[in-house]
Amino acid sequence: MTEPLPLPQVGALADAIRAEIGKAVVGQTETVEHLLIALLARGHVLLEGPPGTAKTFLAQCFAAAIGLDFGRIQFTPDLMPGDILGANLFNFQTSAFTLTRGPIFCDLLLADEINRTPPKTQAALLEAMQERRVTLDGTAHSLPDHFMVVATQNPIESQGVYPLPEAQLDRFLFKLLITYPSHAEEIGIVTRFGTRSGPSRPADHGIAAVATPATLNAASAAIQAITIADPIVDYIVRLIRATRDSADLACGASPRAAVLVANAARARAGLAGRDYVVPDDVKALAGSVLRHRLLLSPAAEIEGKQVEALVADLVTRTEAPR
Repeated sequence: MTEPLPLPQVGALADAIRAEIGKAVVGQTETVEHLLIALLARGHVLLEGPPGTAKTFLAQCFAAAIGLDFGRIQFTPDLMPGDILGANLFNFQTSAFTLTRGPIFCDLLLADEINRTPPKTQAALLEAMQERRVTLDGTAHSLPDHFMVVATQNPIESQGVYPLPEAQLDRFLFKLLITYPSHAEEIGIVTRFGTRSGPSRPADHGIAAVATPATLNAASAAIQAITIADPIVDYIVRLIRATRDSADLACGASPRAAVLVANAARARAGLAGRDYVVPDDVKALAGSVLRHRLLLSPAAEIEGKQVEALVADLVTRTEAPR
């Protein structure tokens, strides 16, 4: 059994990861914070934003800073499940089948433009994201304990894209909206990157691994030891159930969402140096956990209501423990 890392050391580790990413990435503070929470809570993240907002580069820098094996799949309309998972190929020299592992066999997988591939191929990730294993020809192959998917998608284009089905979306802990940088941040970006030509890589900015798999396991063990009191659990469940009772929502959040909120809230508490969860942890994460799980009712769509506003209203109206 892994010995938990003391919470002050968890905070120091998070600070070191933030500092390494900050060597290359300008801004994106909240996104980095959510990536750290997802890492410690062992969840997956969907990044949505317009082209050129450093979604892919941020994932590369994050992987470099935490020292995990990084894999990338560029999702395209002709991508097949075997291109992701691998296959058992017949070896004529040995007269036996040999497993050829696909790019999914890594620690951190960047699923770039995940909505550009058909649902059949998207579904190849379902088992891996939920159970951290891959089944090929009836044999299960385990993925690393810290297997994490960071997927990206572009919200602007509508041609040649396939919206992710609800079952796929429900496996992502967070959906994070990447927006354009502020004026000051954009000046920093141009100043930092406008003087060099060619692609930018994390190593070019001196990003080095400040964690090991053993350290991350110990940090996750510390998060699992954090207390979540019964009133907080009841608050989470009431908030999730409120999404199912809302007349403005055709589809509410699942019990999986309640579990993920609890796990993420514990990770947020740990990063703050607390060994207990407070209602503010839940409130701060509700939008990122719920925005991709809720479907507006036809009437709400006609009225122009937004999921973000509905979640904020539910958080306000759901009484939190004192």
